[in-house]
Amino acid sequence: MKKILLVDDDPELRQLLATYLGRHGFDTLLLPDTSQLDAFLDRYQPQLIVLDLMMPGEDGLAACRRLRARGETRPIIMLTARDEPVDRVIGLEMGADDYVGKPFDPRELVARIEAVLRRGAPSAAVPVVQGGPFCFGEWRFDRAARQLSRDGQEVTLTSGEFALLNALVSNPGRPMKRERLLELTRGDDSESFDRAIDVQIHRLRRLIEDDPAKPRYLQTVWGVGYVFVPDSETTAESAQ
Repeated sequence: MKKILLVDDDPELRQLLATYLGRHGFDTLLLPDTSQLDAFLDRYQPQLIVLDLMMPGEDGLAACRRLRARGETRPIIMLTARDEPVDRVIGLEMGADDYVGKPFDPRELVARIEAVLRRGAPSAAVPVVQGGPFCFGEWRFDRAARQLSRDGQEVTLTSGEFALLNALVSNPGRPMKRERLLELTRGDDSESFDRAIDVQIHRLRRLIEDDPAKPRYLQTVWGVGYVFVPDSETTAESAQ
C-alpha cells in the first residue's frame, strides 16, 4: 500500500479521510499538527504529504516552506478552507505540488493524490530519456536520473519542477502554451489554472538563472507561454 501522511487538526476529517483512503489502497498516517512531522517523515517514509493550511502552531504554509528549504522533495498537497486563487498561488510558491479547497469530496483528494504520485514517477507525462544528459550553461540536467546539478552539486527539484523543466527542455526552442504545459505536468484529471505554471516558472528561474528578472533559458513568449532557449554549442551534444 502507498503510504500517505495526513496532517490536519480536525479529528473527524482525519478519521474520515483515513478510512476512505484505506479503501483506495493507501496506508494513511495521521497527525493533528506539525510538532511530530519531521519525526514521522524520517521514521515512516511516506510517499506523499497532505498538509492542512490552517492549523494551530506551525501552519501548513510555514511547514511546507520549511520542508522545501531543507531539501525535502516528497510531494505535498495543501488543504485549504480559503479556496481563493491567492491562497493557491501562495501554497505553490511555498513548494506545494497541488491543493484541494475545503469542503471537498474525498474522491477529489484521491484523484489529486494519484495524479501527483503519477507525476513523480516515470510516465508518459514525464518521459524517461535514454540518451545522455542535457547540458546548458553550467547546468547538467540528467532526465533519466531525474537530477539537476551545477558544478557537480545537485540541486533539489520538486516533482512539479522536474516535470515542468523536463517538458520545456524536451522541446528546445519551441514555445509551449500554458495549457499544454499544464497537461504535461499536472495531468488531464487535475483541475488546474494558468497561474500555477507561472509560479513554477518563477521558482525554476530563481534556481537556474543568473538573473531571474532577465532569464536566459526560461523565456516568456508573450501571448503564448514559455520557451526553453538552449545554448547553441550544447544542443548537439545534448541530443546525442
